[in-house]
Order: sequence, then C-alpha cells, then structure tokens
Amino acid sequence: MTPGLVDFHCHLDLFPDPAAAIREAEESEVYTLAVTTTPKAWPHNDELTRSTRFVRAGLGLHPELVAERAGEISLWDEYLPRARYIGEVGIDGGPRSFKSLDLQREIFAHILKSCTAAGGRVLSVHSFRAVGIVLELIEEALPYKPGQIVLHWFTGSKSEARRAVDLGCFFSVNTAMLSKERGRNLIASLPLGRLLTETDGPFTTTGGRPARPSDVSDTLDQLATLLGVSLPEMGSTIRDNLKIVLNG
Repeated sequence: MTPGLVDFHCHLDLFPDPAAAIREAEESEVYTLAVTTTPKAWPHNDELTRSTRFVRAGLGLHPELVAERAGEISLWDEYLPRARYIGEVGIDGGPRSFKSLDLQREIFAHILKSCTAAGGRVLSVHSFRAVGIVLELIEEALPYKPGQIVLHWFTGSKSEARRAVDLGCFFSVNTAMLSKERGRNLIASLPLGRLLTETDGPFTTTGGRPARPSDVSDTLDQLATLLGVSLPEMGSTIRDNLKIVLNG
C-alpha cells in the first residue's frame, strides 16, 4: 500500500473498536476524515484524533437521523467553533427519510449558513435522492464563495454533477460507485481535479468485511483504470486535490 492515501469519508466510530480503527488508519498513513452521525458523538472522536497526523474527526448530524435528533442542533452549534471538519451532514430523500425532508432542509440550511459565518470549514455532504435540494441550499447559503464542499457518494445525474462543479464542489468516490456502469460513466465525466477517494466504511465491504481506510487503495486502483491514468499519477492527483480542499 502506498502511503498518503485519502479516505475522505469513513465512519470509524461505528467500528467495533474505534480507537483501534483510528490507530490503524494513522499507522497506514491514510489521510482519513472520520465522520460522525450525531453531535453527541463528536467530542469523543475529536479527543481520539486530536494528536493524530492523518486522521481528523468531522462534526456531523446525519440527515437520516434528523427526525429524532434535530434537537441536537444546539449542541452542533456549541461545538462548531472547535470543529474545522463537518460531516456527515446533508439531505436524504430516500423512503425512510422522506417524511422529515422539510426538517432536514431547515437543519442543513442552518449548518451551511453557520459554516459560512464561521469560515474555513470543510464539509462532507450526503445528497441521496436530494441532489437538487442540496445544490439549491449550497447556492443560497454560499453565494460568493462555495466553500469547501465535498459531495460524498454522489448519485445524481450528469447535469446535476455539472451544476455541482460550477458551484465549486468536489466529489469523494468509493468502490460501490465504481461497481455499476452508471456510476462509472458519471465519475468519468467529472473533472479530474475535483475527485477524492473514500471508503464509507463500515457501510461498504472489501473481501467480505467492512472496508477500512487502508482499503481505499482498491478505489484508487479502479479509479486509475477507469480514467486511463497511472496509479502513481492518480494517487498524486488525489493528494493534490485534498490540499486544494484543505487550503481553499
């Protein structure tokens, strides 16, 4: 495995031993964004990653949990000044979450506006079956500078992808996206300079087990093959893109 891999979206706190999962990512030298799903989960994850070089914790409020956890937005606000990385946040338009769509929209708009006011935040954004709404809110909240928005596991159309590119968004890609022709065609249409890699472990698998940050090497390999570039060039491009996101 080549050091310096990037896993920009992984739920390390949902592994059986989160501390061990963080240590493994650190020892493997994988630049990892350890997203959380509730504000209450962030302080412990932040503590575990405070002295790590390669792993950072994201302050999240997952859209699928908004219906039951919307009251935690005050806690999210409390932690925001100490959190540079935000995720997982966004909107989910799937059947299980559709009833809370209006509330999700309200919460995500609040998150975007708060991040704009605070400045310097990097967001990993969920947009399943809600790309149009997500992009509309990004446009409304960030009219002058899009901010560093990374669309996680993007499943929108090519036209929606072009709109996201115009708004300055990046895209984090995993092996599940690359497993289907539609996903491969979409990814191939994206600018190389807007791509990052992710595992979304433990919600994706490698070899029949939950994917770990080091497994992002599989994503990188498949991405290089799809786009017709060498593996070293693909790895270098992803790291350069990460620098742009972090320094933008």
